[in-house]
Parts: sequence; C-alpha cells; structure tokens
Amino acid sequence: MKGKADTSKKDEGRLRAGGGAGKRKKAAASGKPKRPPSAFFVFMSEFRQEYQAQHPGNKSVGAVSKAAGEKWRAMSEQEKQPYVDQAGQKKQDYEKTKANFDKKASTSSKKAKTEDDDGSKSEVDDEDDEENDGDE
Repeated sequence: MKGKADTSKKDEGRLRAGGGAGKRKKAAASGKPKRPPSAFFVFMSEFRQEYQAQHPGNKSVGAVSKAAGEKWRAMSEQEKQPYVDQAGQKKQDYEKTKANFDKKASTSSKKAKTEDDDGSKSEVDDEDDEENDGDE
C-alpha cells in the first residue's frame, strides 16, 4: 500500500509543476464565462477547417497557425470585417453573461458573509483567553 500512496504524491507534483491545468479547472468549475475570441480567433476556427480539408495529412498545429497568420495579414480590412463583426457580437454576449454572473456572485458572497457573521469568537481567540486567564 505504501507504493500506491507514494505514486499519487508524485503524480500530484507533476500536475502542479504544469501550473495551468488546475487553474483552468477552477474557472470552469466556478461557472465563470470564458472570454470571447478576438476577430483573428474567429477567423482561425473557420480557417482551420478549410486547411484540414485541403491538407488532410498535415497534423501540425504550427503549420496551420503559420498559414492562418499569413492569410490574415494578407487580407484587407473589408475581408476581415465579417470576423470583426462576429467577434463584436460574441463580446456583447460575453458582457451580458459576465454581468449576470457577477450579479449572482455578488449576491451569493453577501449571503455567505451574513451567514458567517454570527458574532461568535473564533476558537483561536478562545484559546488565547484561556491562556491569559491561567497566567493571572
């Protein structure tokens, strides 16, 4: 049994060393809305599908990103406009969702504060008082 406990500790260390995985899980678990994509990322999601259809054997993320960046830089402002509009719409939706989330979060935090504020002392304060009473 000792070996199993040791391996779980090693696995935890590996996860912590990565850093970002735990943070992403916490944000998703809290229900916080994801930030909206920029116009480039809206374009990228569409471009990625087209690129993979044209190059089915290429699995390299770097190659897709490089090709997308080159195409994006070559596009005129008029060609980029539909993606800018979609990104703007997603940002508006995000702002509404975030406002609702913030309202719920603020009301739940106020509720938690009133439940915790019952006027009693903490156990730490009680222990300090007992030590002071014995010294007198």
